[in-house]
Amino acid sequence: MSSMAATKLVNTAEVASSDAQTLVADMRKAISTMKSLAVDFEKDGKSDKVKKLEEMVLEMVASYEDCAAMAQAIKAVPGVYQPSDQPTDFKTLIEVEVSKIKGASSASQQNHPLFRQFRETVWNVHHAGQPMPGEEQEDIVMTSTQMSILNVTCPLTGKPVIELIDPVRCVDCKHIYEKDPLMQYIRTKKPPQCPIAGCPRVLERGKVICDPLLRIEIEELRSSETGAPNATNIDDLTDLIDDDDERGEGLLEGC
Repeated sequence: MSSMAATKLVNTAEVASSDAQTLVADMRKAISTMKSLAVDFEKDGKSDKVKKLEEMVLEMVASYEDCAAMAQAIKAVPGVYQPSDQPTDFKTLIEVEVSKIKGASSASQQNHPLFRQFRETVWNVHHAGQPMPGEEQEDIVMTSTQMSILNVTCPLTGKPVIELIDPVRCVDCKHIYEKDPLMQYIRTKKPPQCPIAGCPRVLERGKVICDPLLRIEIEELRSSETGAPNATNIDDLTDLIDDDDERGEGLLEGC
């Protein structure tokens, strides 16, 4: 395959993967909204509505995983593509990659970090400090935000990531920085190795970005530290929960 064709394939895969990642970010934002609403319902003793939200979140997590696997699979296509004289069935190629990605993950939806974070947050309304039923005291549940945000302060400015004005994340090592100081660091430091102690990655301008999930993950971290709700369109979702099950299922289909 010529270098021009290879570049075109990579660029096409990047665009398609980015679109899928944007949908993943929207789903994660919706789950965060449901979590905040469930906390309010739990405080008000509306356990039936909490249960309905839990079912909705479980289904949303399944869709989230499908979409995340698709985004990852599309991005992997240029690396596994083999040129031939016959037309390439890219749909099958992507499906194979999706199967590999899902096969490498043994966690059930019930144990998915986003769902466990939802259940843990609701549980802590009345049982903070106590293990959830079915979990041992020493079982430490890592939330999705804790797993995604590797450093809670910018290594160049010392500012907490929740206070960064223009946060960016390295595609390779996943560390987070304030953009302007980082660009200055890359321009002046030769080679610009990641300033996180022990990280061997060399930073590149094109590989330090504000990916679709970054601001959502930072907002989740900010909410977990301040106790402030991280939700939008709460009133709309409340109306849907107050309606019958048929409309609740309609929300899931729309997502």
